[in-house]
Amino acid sequence: MSDSIIKSLGAGSGIDTANLVSSLVEVERAPLQNRLDTKEEKLESQISAYGTLKSSLAELQGALSPLTDNDTFNGRSVSFPDTDVITPNSVDPGAQTGTYQIEVVDVARAQSLASSAHDDKDAAIGASGTMTISFGKWTYNVSDEPTSFTTNDDKAALNITVEAGDSLQDIADAINEEEDADIQASVLLVDGQYQLLLTAPSGVSNAMQITTSADGDDNGSLVDFEFNSTNFSTMTETQQASDAELKVNGLTVFRDTNDISDVIQGFDFTLNKAEPGQSFTFSVSQDKGVAEQAIRDFVEAYNLFYETAENLTKYTQDEDGNTVRADLATDGAAKTIVNRVRAMIGAEVPGVDDAFTALTNVGIRTELDGTLSINEDDLSLALDDNFALIESLFASDTSSSSDKVKVTVGSYAQNTVPGDYDVVITQDPVKGAIESNAITNPAFDATADDFSLLGGSLDTSLGDYRFVITVDGTASNEITLSGDYSTAEELRAELQSLINGDTNLKAAGAALDITYDTATDKLLFTSRQYGDSSSVSFSGTTADIQTLGLADSGLTVTAGKDAAGTINGEAAFGSGNVLLPELDSDPYGLNFTIEEGATAATVAAGGALSINFSRGFAGELSNLIDDFLANTGTIKAREDSINSQLSGIDEDREELDRKMEKLETRLYSQYLAMERIVSSFQNTGNQLDGILERLPFTSSQG
Repeated sequence: MSDSIIKSLGAGSGIDTANLVSSLVEVERAPLQNRLDTKEEKLESQISAYGTLKSSLAELQGALSPLTDNDTFNGRSVSFPDTDVITPNSVDPGAQTGTYQIEVVDVARAQSLASSAHDDKDAAIGASGTMTISFGKWTYNVSDEPTSFTTNDDKAALNITVEAGDSLQDIADAINEEEDADIQASVLLVDGQYQLLLTAPSGVSNAMQITTSADGDDNGSLVDFEFNSTNFSTMTETQQASDAELKVNGLTVFRDTNDISDVIQGFDFTLNKAEPGQSFTFSVSQDKGVAEQAIRDFVEAYNLFYETAENLTKYTQDEDGNTVRADLATDGAAKTIVNRVRAMIGAEVPGVDDAFTALTNVGIRTELDGTLSINEDDLSLALDDNFALIESLFASDTSSSSDKVKVTVGSYAQNTVPGDYDVVITQDPVKGAIESNAITNPAFDATADDFSLLGGSLDTSLGDYRFVITVDGTASNEITLSGDYSTAEELRAELQSLINGDTNLKAAGAALDITYDTATDKLLFTSRQYGDSSSVSFSGTTADIQTLGLADSGLTVTAGKDAAGTINGEAAFGSGNVLLPELDSDPYGLNFTIEEGATAATVAAGGALSINFSRGFAGELSNLIDDFLANTGTIKAREDSINSQLSGIDEDREELDRKMEKLETRLYSQYLAMERIVSSFQNTGNQLDGILERLPFTSSQG
């Protein structure tokens, strides 16, 4: 309809009223449109400026990252000679410095066992039952035949179930699938036949003993896979286990592996071959260069941030002396961010009690223009004489007045308040335990601490030595003793290895330690877990196993207990040997590990232990930047506000369009009415033309 109106305009008057209406509407729209455009441009510039500010903050935080890491201040370098005897792998931050002389006398070797030959690796071996692989040390006779085995109780035994119809390959797969087994099982083709090859971890105490038991279904015996002191003919030992032997600065050291990481603290190296009589020297020294460079990188990054922030928030003047506002010059939130960062640069670091509490202690100065500079003399002096204090200034630091209470920073430490805290321990953590009755087995001579009957040993295969043990609420499978033990220590070690190797207990992460008291002839079974849920009990004990002091009831039981105490006067939550502060309290976010004896240490310290926590300068500033950049932080809130205003502008534009459309329609209607009036006048004029000549009683005179 508006098109027809527009077409009608000017038809009667000859005036271009359509263009006139358009011009009038544009005149009305222009100032309103300009205001919206100007506001939109400003808001979009602010959004862009905040993007630049965020990027600059992130780059500053990236430069802070090395300074938050304690390893930065514990750098080490190694000067190592060119040799093929040893390969240096890595040197850790904080490695023990010094000069070392090393001689490799021998390298570690792994025991290998090979089965008898089979025609087909995938054919059933015709036997079933359980294959128990224990780890320990073999003693050999002059003919290199194994005579006695000492169990390594640090390594749990493996129980491999062999089903009827299983092949050599099935057995190898079952062994390889065992978690933490460390055994390499493979089937090799040798001279047209297949052999099962088992390779243990290297080291003399990691050799294998293999015993088997039938499943009672007449499926055949696994005896051909045994390797023990009475049966070692069908499983052939192709290589004996041995330890690596090396001399470090004249001291003889034995290790069960050629990958050495615990001889020189923090220095990891591999022994490649033995070279007795030959030694070489190398040194591990402190490397302060990494920390120094990190400090310089921070100063450079801060100055770049400050320059960027200033350009975003300052007022300047152009050539004509007119004031020019930067995109965020009137933005209070942006200015607050910059001011808070600047304030932290000059403030003391909270929680730092040592002499170095501010950046000025390492020569970092604030110039008149707000940038940072480094006083080289002061920095050199700090690096040379107070390097440890530089670490506590920049990086996080936790300390405890007692070695019975250790404090670590948890995952919720962002809001932890730095400072000193009093810790009072009222209950040490306790592991669940059970003490056996005295051993009454007639084969055992308590006075000699060994077995004196039955040929000088206890052969448990001659009896029925079975039991079930429950550790931390998980019951084991039925455990059977079937070995021949010469000493109480051998029995203790075998029990620990079999229990910790039980599949049920391993799946639940439950394990224990066993000790033997020669004075009482009793075994003590202690869970490795602290706390109220820690416990040990027996069931299903046979008459023979009861002669070794184990029983279903009547034993001395120790219940596990959680640690308890207060942190800064508030009751802490105890779980095992860990204490956690009250939720949302000042120390919340710190984790306290409590050791046995902490209660006594508390009393000895006068009623409270002291804990200190500091994030360090880098940690505090990085934490502040995290707050700014968080999804709930200052910048996100400001960006949301600006984007909301931009959305409002879109709505204002739509409203302006509706308003102008109404104005245009009204003007069109008004001009159309005018056109009709003009047209009416024109029609009337046309009718009046010659009217005098047409009137009666008039004459025309020539």
